[in-house]
Amino acid sequence: MNNYWKLGSIAAAALFAAGCSSESEADGSSPDTITVDYAYYSPTSLVLKEKGFLEEAFADEGTEIDYVLSQGSNNALEFLSGGSVDFGSSAGAAALMAKGNNAPIKNVYIYSQPEWTALVTAEDSDIDSVEDLAGKQVAATLGTDPYIFLIRALDEAGLSEEDIEVVPVQHNDGANLLANGEVDAWAGLDPHMARQELEINADLFHRNKDFNTYGFLNVTEDFAEAHPEAVETVIEAYEEARQWTLDNPEETVEIMVQEAGIDPAVAELQLERNTFDNPVPGQEHIDSLTAAGEVLQKSGNLDDELEVSDLLDELIDPSFAENVIND
Repeated sequence: MNNYWKLGSIAAAALFAAGCSSESEADGSSPDTITVDYAYYSPTSLVLKEKGFLEEAFADEGTEIDYVLSQGSNNALEFLSGGSVDFGSSAGAAALMAKGNNAPIKNVYIYSQPEWTALVTAEDSDIDSVEDLAGKQVAATLGTDPYIFLIRALDEAGLSEEDIEVVPVQHNDGANLLANGEVDAWAGLDPHMARQELEINADLFHRNKDFNTYGFLNVTEDFAEAHPEAVETVIEAYEEARQWTLDNPEETVEIMVQEAGIDPAVAELQLERNTFDNPVPGQEHIDSLTAAGEVLQKSGNLDDELEVSDLLDELIDPSFAENVIND
């Protein structure tokens, strides 16, 4: 069994038990504080934070908004399981893996459909295909979409994780290892991937948009049960940020540059690789995660005794977004 699965199961079970002590009865009121994450891989979250849409939405209730930076899906899901954020931004497949480890979360909104990951190597590398990775060192952040992308690409090529050496590091460290020639390849994530593409002519040698799972906005189950109206208000603010992002791409790039400390050209390339359509969780997201789940079970990253369809029923809850967007 994969080490990530074993450690994640223990940690998630303990955090789930700790989280169950919070308020569980819906009272119709807004909490005193709502904590949301923001992430460099989610331009919408950066706009939300910069423009103050959440603060405006909750001004009448007197609810304070706190922000926490997530460096990757694994980071966001740890925050959610530990109760340090109420809302966290992750890739869909990463949320599925966390749900398989009993993470107390629901997906209530789709903040983007990105092509934020690919397999990357240096400009002068002799690696041209996934098959060429056999016996090579590949940097990846466990429990995130780039890692899952890598697993799916290997499976498609008739390889497995055992055929390579995964170097488990956070996304920015993987980018630096590749740039310094310390690994043969990297399962990349924007904006770090776009930066390497522009700065060192890194080669995105394997791309597949269908293997990039959607950007999920997740909420803790306790929060959703206790404050359903607040969940809808958060989605309303996210919708405002999504529309603002669509209407103001140049200003969005400026916000990305300011928040992430990246070059404007990097931000522009990253934004080009994001689609902000269809924010209501639905069948296309279920289909995408069903395919990912099958490969994750085959590779040992998801317990093969679990029913993926049942996990998705527990994870994906479109009702909040439907109330906001379809009304």
